[in-house]
Amino acid sequence: MSNALDFTEKPTILVVDDTPDNLMLLSDLLKDDYKVKLANSGAKALKLAGTVPQPDLILLDVMMPEMDGYQVIRQLKADPLTADIPVIFLTAKSEVEDERHGLKLGAADYIAKPISPPIVLVRVETQLTVRNARQFLKDQNLYLENIVQQRTREVVQMQDATILAMASLAETRDNETGNHIRRTQHYVAALARQLADHPRFASLLTEQNIDLLFKSAPLHDIGKVGVPDNILLKPGKLTAEEFDVMKLHTLYGRDTIATVEQNLGATSTFLIFAREIAYSHQEKWDGSGYPDGLEGDAIPASARLMAVADVYDALISKRVYKPAFSHEEAMDIMKRGRGTHFDPDILDACIAIEHRFREIAAQFVDHDHPEA
Repeated sequence: MSNALDFTEKPTILVVDDTPDNLMLLSDLLKDDYKVKLANSGAKALKLAGTVPQPDLILLDVMMPEMDGYQVIRQLKADPLTADIPVIFLTAKSEVEDERHGLKLGAADYIAKPISPPIVLVRVETQLTVRNARQFLKDQNLYLENIVQQRTREVVQMQDATILAMASLAETRDNETGNHIRRTQHYVAALARQLADHPRFASLLTEQNIDLLFKSAPLHDIGKVGVPDNILLKPGKLTAEEFDVMKLHTLYGRDTIATVEQNLGATSTFLIFAREIAYSHQEKWDGSGYPDGLEGDAIPASARLMAVADVYDALISKRVYKPAFSHEEAMDIMKRGRGTHFDPDILDACIAIEHRFREIAAQFVDHDHPEA
């Protein structure tokens, strides 16, 4: 017989039968085209099936003493090492129910005894072809999956770099902010993880969404690129008119991100978070914030998280119009804003992990910070 499969070496067939004559018959039939291993019991078959090199196909008798073929295939399919080896039952039990039972257990085919040599050879070759094709597809899928993962990593890295570059545009306009964007994104992530099991936030703060919040947080002040220097960099207190112009940075930020969505022709959770944060992080829990005077849960949760992170960092950072407060002073000020400036539950989470805020502040400290 001519082997239709293009193997670099002969495939291995394991023949399992408790009758020596049957073993000899099948061995003689297969030996010209395949490597043949023989097992006269279920126990020996299981041992050979798990031994390297493993068989490419198993011809398995059903009716054997001690361990029948059904028991053998159950154990083969239960073991990840042997589960993918195709099994063809060879048996005198030729009722439809017998065949149905064997196939249900995972057999690839079912050949009735007494065997027809041409039928056996064709069925063996067919199953080996199927196995070879399945393995090829598995290898191809693994290769493609690796390529996709590599490309995804590259896209994510480029996305992260682009986000930081965009966020840095606002930073370059206000060189006193230093590592502000890095600190605030870590504060936001820490708060989100602290609240991940909270009934009010659990459905939103999945691990995937926390990662997206971490990435989108640096864009909270992207709109400051549209604020004139004489207002953005003014060393003293802003006039009412100047403050009205400063407040426009929330609109500029929202519109910039909305333009990105429009150009993409689609939105994403990441862009939604970024837009919410840029537009609403200056809102206050009691409705006294801007730009829309939203109150309570009407403020997006992403923006409420950012509000806590942003204010804490502003308090501990030196500005032209104020000195840097200590961690303790900043926390005291924020506690007084519980339920007015800040969502009470988010502020409570901040208090619970204030040691983590201190660690983040130290990790990304500005060089001119008092603790540097």
